[in-house]
Formats: sequence, structure tokens, C-alpha cells
Amino acid sequence: MGHYVYILQSKKDGSYYIGSTQEMASRLERHNQGRSKYTKSKRPWDLIYYEEHPDRSTAVKRENWIKNRKSREYIESLVRTSRQK
Repeated sequence: MGHYVYILQSKKDGSYYIGSTQEMASRLERHNQGRSKYTKSKRPWDLIYYEEHPDRSTAVKRENWIKNRKSREYIESLVRTSRQK
């Protein structure tokens, strides 16, 4: 089973959240149920981007790489590019 890097967007304020998980559907559900401390106050969330990786290590490295860009522009370009495929 693969691991995923994902980006959520808050319907409340438009902010982004970047994470990684092995179980995409249940993780999104936990975010929207308020069971994740950081995302609780910005619910509800939409899944706007994800990519699959072969293992947890690779997914976490990619998650951190995206987070280190600290760029709304970069996140939006990822989303735009993925929607063109």
C-alpha cells in the first residue's frame, strides 16, 4: 500500500494544510471531524491535491520539501498542474 502527500484547503479561510498519510479517506475524515489539533479551527477542508509515493520515508521527505517552500504560489502551481493532467 502506498503513502500519500496531500494538500487540503480550508473552506473557512482558504488556507492550506500539507500532510502525509497511508489512509487518505480516513485522514481527510479526521481533519473534517476536528480530530486533528492544527486543522480543527479551520474546518471544513477540501482535498485539492495528492500524490502517491512507494513508502512512508519518501512521502515524508516530499511533504517536508513542499512545506519548506513556504509558498502559496508553489502550492497553487502544484494544484493547477495536477488538474491539467
